[in-house]
Amino acid sequence: MKKRWASGLAISLLLTGVLAGCGNSNNNDSSNGKSNNGSAAPSTEASSNAGGSAGGDPVKLRLYTYGTEQAYNWKATLDAYHEKNPNVTVDLVQLSEKGDTQESMKKLDLAVASGEQIDVLMFSDPAGYAQRVALGMAAPLDDFLAKDGYKVEEDYKVDTHLNGKVYALPGKFNPWYVLLNKDNLDEAGLAVPTDWTWDEYADYAKQLTKGEGATKRYGTYFHGPQNGGWMEYLKLMMENQPTGSEFLKADGTSNLDDPNFKKTLELRVKMEKEDKSSVPYSDMISQKLAYRNQFFNQSASMLTIGSWMNTEIGGTDTLPLTFHVAVAPFPKNNPGDQSGITPVTTDYVAVSESSKNKEEAYKFVRWYTTEGQVVQGKNIPAWNGVSNDQVAGIIDTILSGTKNPELVDKESLVNTLVNSKATEIIAPASYQAEVYKAINEEYEKLILGNQDIDKTVENAKKRVDEIIAANKK
Repeated sequence: MKKRWASGLAISLLLTGVLAGCGNSNNNDSSNGKSNNGSAAPSTEASSNAGGSAGGDPVKLRLYTYGTEQAYNWKATLDAYHEKNPNVTVDLVQLSEKGDTQESMKKLDLAVASGEQIDVLMFSDPAGYAQRVALGMAAPLDDFLAKDGYKVEEDYKVDTHLNGKVYALPGKFNPWYVLLNKDNLDEAGLAVPTDWTWDEYADYAKQLTKGEGATKRYGTYFHGPQNGGWMEYLKLMMENQPTGSEFLKADGTSNLDDPNFKKTLELRVKMEKEDKSSVPYSDMISQKLAYRNQFFNQSASMLTIGSWMNTEIGGTDTLPLTFHVAVAPFPKNNPGDQSGITPVTTDYVAVSESSKNKEEAYKFVRWYTTEGQVVQGKNIPAWNGVSNDQVAGIIDTILSGTKNPELVDKESLVNTLVNSKATEIIAPASYQAEVYKAINEEYEKLILGNQDIDKTVENAKKRVDEIIAANKK
């Protein structure tokens, strides 16, 4: 085990930066809301089977996490587990005081390489999860799942299978959605969408655009791509599909011949160049624009972003809310497509392969990703056992930590969250960052007027194929 990790550690540390734009966004998941310890625990089989036995020898588990106390309410959560399982104590090892996922993963890699006792660990994104599973860091959970009699793809909104096995259960559920300035919508006579397409999104953006020059209000703002990060914004019409949402296929070949990649480029060009309804890419890069400022300062009426923003949409000290906010689901490509499919960030909660208490560690992971998420009261759980009423209660708790929760259309927020579903996880390649950088550079040539869409697709595919071939040598 240690030998395998020693050989793979340098690769693992390098890959910590993959999907940096998305990974860093997890640092925004903190909430100042009160804990939801008073919530009634869901009456399901998951709750009764998840805990350890009340008797038996004392067991001490060590949980390694990037989650801060403010964002995860750890003390109350772990105390609740200990109260239910008095023979089990879970010691928290907090890897970053500020919740920095990249810093945390580097420290976690070093802890594993040095042979520290680790029983439960958390990964913040599919790349980190897949890469560390490949290095033998997480134990397969399939036997435990079979014994408990459930399937992860049915019990949770996020399917965590990798190469046919389950190595983690999903904790929180942060789907991407669209934040809307409802005052701007009312002014334009537009309803809050409950099910819409990218064509309709573009039409809304066009109608919401107002003014000219420095005071112009754009219909929307896309915060990427940037230096190979925030690549979600170049997959808009790919990542709302059940499968094939990445630039690489599961077998490692290029997916850039997917027509939805070209359609995404066409959408971005149309909105920026023809409709002039999205903030120019050149402005985003040259002025280093921040998506929060663009939305809260009313420079853009719509913002497609992850629901880590739940903790902020009611306004904060630094960015107060001065208008009404509503939420719409991630758009579809066609009216007949399945609704609610969207990129999702979650916590991948795993049992360490090196743990000497795998069964107790699994029992904690199962409890934490089910009943424990309700006890924690900080995020929407990925567990399907949580009712809509409970989601509404958790949202109330989260919004109570913002300055003006009364300005948020809670109904549209809850409906969007409970109807969202994650796309299939595709294990990223070790050279994923190279792929992202190449596609980003070709997009810049397109959006800055140096090549057309067909040439962009052709060049991007050629460069990605070359990267794939070089890494097979």
